[in-house]
Amino acid sequence: MDKLLKILSELKPGVDFEHETDLVGKGILDSLSIVMLAGEIADEFDVTVSPLDVVPENFRSAETILALIRKLQDE
Repeated sequence: MDKLLKILSELKPGVDFEHETDLVGKGILDSLSIVMLAGEIADEFDVTVSPLDVVPENFRSAETILALIRKLQDE
């Protein structure tokens, strides 16, 4: 989780990613930042984030993003 929180904080400084539960709905993460985040996740965690994975449900919170990363690591 620490690596993910660091990536998120670098992408959007000043957001409490540990407690925020609606990153997409509140506009904290928009489509461009999600694409950038997907690239960072792919590089940092050595996974492939497909276009099918880039949906708002996977990017609602740090927890949902971490769940996506774990799912991709298991594939």
